[in-house]
Amino acid sequence: MIWQRVRDFGELVKFSHTIFLFPFALSALVLAHAERPLSPGVVFWIVVALVAARSAAMIMNRIADRRYDALNPRTAARPLVTGRVTPFQAWLWLAAAGGLLVLAAWRLNPLCLALSPVALVWVLGYSFTKRFTALCHLWLGMATALAPLGAWLAVTGRWDWGALALALACTGWVAGFDVIYACQDIDFDREQGLKSLPACTSLERGLGYSRLLHALALAGFLAVGWRFGLGGVYFGGLAVIALILACEQWLVARRLANVPLAFFTLNGVVSVLYFATLALDRWLAG
Repeated sequence: MIWQRVRDFGELVKFSHTIFLFPFALSALVLAHAERPLSPGVVFWIVVALVAARSAAMIMNRIADRRYDALNPRTAARPLVTGRVTPFQAWLWLAAAGGLLVLAAWRLNPLCLALSPVALVWVLGYSFTKRFTALCHLWLGMATALAPLGAWLAVTGRWDWGALALALACTGWVAGFDVIYACQDIDFDREQGLKSLPACTSLERGLGYSRLLHALALAGFLAVGWRFGLGGVYFGGLAVIALILACEQWLVARRLANVPLAFFTLNGVVSVLYFATLALDRWLAG
């Protein structure tokens, strides 16, 4: 019974999707380590904060979209729809995740504690953005970008334009592939009055916005390399990432059925490759 509850919780918050978030948070830690050496305690509480924030965001999204998920064949099997997770359990887990985020922020530094309510409101607020704006993808991108930005602030306790460049790059990358993901539900979103760039414009224009967002993401990653004096391994990795994103866009434009491959597989490769090349570049530089 307990194991089943754990499985239901894992499916509710989609732990497998952490591959999109954690490598960029780890990248921020690698960069911040040059400014202030890491300690095991700081790393532990950063991981706790990331897990808590992401879990809270996903649970809120499932609670807010429960009615729509039940109507959409693609999402009708989600735990909160089928009853494997009750609304009471979801709200209880949400409260626990939110409390854990604030606790972790308190254990890190005063700036993180002060900003934790703002971060929590922002990540929870995403769940309602499709009701009123087609720019919901950017909201999600910025919510995800709080991971590397928060990791940087947790270590250094101060702002830096290089960390902001990494956050903006993550915003463009996530928003770009979220537009692609939304292409699956154009008809459903229009029927239900929900907003996304593809639903509010067209499939072709939506994919055009996605390409623009990915181009901006690459510009942000380049800025990160220049700010922190990264070398050939890092910029070589960016060249490969650019090819992967171009392949992703080509696959989706050629055949919309390739969305799962483009969304899950290729973007998972992008995030892991980004961290690996950045960390290797730093390690080789000594």
